[in-house]
Amino acid sequence: MKLVTFSHHQQTRIGAVVADAVVDSLGQAHIPNDMISFLSTGGSAIEAMRVLVGNDRSPRLPLTAVKLLAPVPRPRKYLAISLNYADHIAETGKERPEYPSFFSKHSSCVIGQDDAIHRPKVSDKLDYEGELAFVIGRRCRHVAVEDAAQVIAGFTIANDVSVRDWQVRSPTMMLGKSFDTCGPLGPWLVTPDEIGDPHNLTIKTWVDDELRQDSSTRHMLFNCYEMIAYLSQAMTLEPGDVISTGTPAGVGVKMTPRGYLKPGQTVRVAIEKLGVLSNPVIEEPDGQLGIGWV
Repeated sequence: MKLVTFSHHQQTRIGAVVADAVVDSLGQAHIPNDMISFLSTGGSAIEAMRVLVGNDRSPRLPLTAVKLLAPVPRPRKYLAISLNYADHIAETGKERPEYPSFFSKHSSCVIGQDDAIHRPKVSDKLDYEGELAFVIGRRCRHVAVEDAAQVIAGFTIANDVSVRDWQVRSPTMMLGKSFDTCGPLGPWLVTPDEIGDPHNLTIKTWVDDELRQDSSTRHMLFNCYEMIAYLSQAMTLEPGDVISTGTPAGVGVKMTPRGYLKPGQTVRVAIEKLGVLSNPVIEEPDGQLGIGWV
């Protein structure tokens, strides 16, 4: 299934995309209205949604009539790995890491399909990073690599938007990765049964009509299951946690001249079997300024 968090007539709830429509869960007592609660039911909500999808009489809304939000609009944790593609490591000139290296993106950065990425007032060094992300579906700790597939609820597309000068100000990179709107996710959460092997998917990023990134997830150094095994040695992973798996070569900071994002451009990240995540770039609005204006 393609699970979505969407809003319709100012109500937010969970649905599933079938062709050009959204199967609507409105009024379904066994299906919570937010993705974290939905995934926390231990699978019962997913099965209830499968029943709805399989019923031709289930209520459906045209996809054009709803607003798609990020599949998990406010994840408990948003973790991302750096230097996880050989070609990206080569373009940075850095050494291949011995261990996975993770950083946090704060959940307030998350936006959804077609939402605008803001070029912040404090920097013009705004960059894109097209990535495969997955969402945890079961609370877990000390997960073995061979068992890790069982805790993944689904896969989505991420754009690890980065404010490069703020990124390098701290070894953690957290500030430069967590600016508001720097976490596009979507357009939906695709369940693993529709993906097959997540480590053999094409991944491409365009800025307007220019193809900037063109690779495959088979080039990841540490795969999704190894990431889960590594992280779960340190912390409990919970339903709704987002883990982004790194970006291939072709980021703007390594182009000559620099390929930083500019207002008026649109970034599109396409991953095989997952669809396309698209976001326009605008200047940070003046309305974001001042206490009480956010």
